[in-house]
Amino acid sequence: MTRKHYDKLTPAARKRLVVASLLRAGASVTLLVLAYYSIPLDRPLNAATWIGFVLGLAAFAAVIAWQVRAILVSDVPRLRAIQAVAIGLPMLLLLFASTYLRISRDAPDSFSEALGRTDALYFTVTVFTTVGFGDIAPRSELARILTMFQMITGLVVVGLVAKVLLGAVQTAVRRRESESPARAVAPDGRKPDAPDRR
Repeated sequence: MTRKHYDKLTPAARKRLVVASLLRAGASVTLLVLAYYSIPLDRPLNAATWIGFVLGLAAFAAVIAWQVRAILVSDVPRLRAIQAVAIGLPMLLLLFASTYLRISRDAPDSFSEALGRTDALYFTVTVFTTVGFGDIAPRSELARILTMFQMITGLVVVGLVAKVLLGAVQTAVRRRESESPARAVAPDGRKPDAPDRR
């Protein structure tokens, strides 16, 4: 059975598809946040913390690569890109928040105040969005280095990942349009790729 392209669906089918996509994106964000608030993060800061951080960044890159591949073969690449952002962005933010929390618990004077889970997430979001209210600030060298790394990573993610996702969407849309069975007909009745036999 062949799948219908988005533009060939009825308005009701389009609405169902959009709602299902948004529900999947919302469920992904909810699961990631629930995991952040439920996993134990009270172990001491050590080499395992940094190995976990690097593995988390690698997992983020793998998720983005997998999502780009999924966008390229999708019949609804724009909706698929929304899901990619809904999975990738919270994953990256929660990775940094978890690390800030571990630093704060291991060395409470690393920030201007001791961080709880919500405080660490709040700090992460303010750094990522470059709002920087200043109510929570990194004080230790380690906290400042990680904060600078997050700033640079945020710029790369917003620029590079957005470009990659947008490029994947555009490629998928072009592929979908080229596979479309309905072709334009020239004013003289010939198909555009038909040879001129006059």
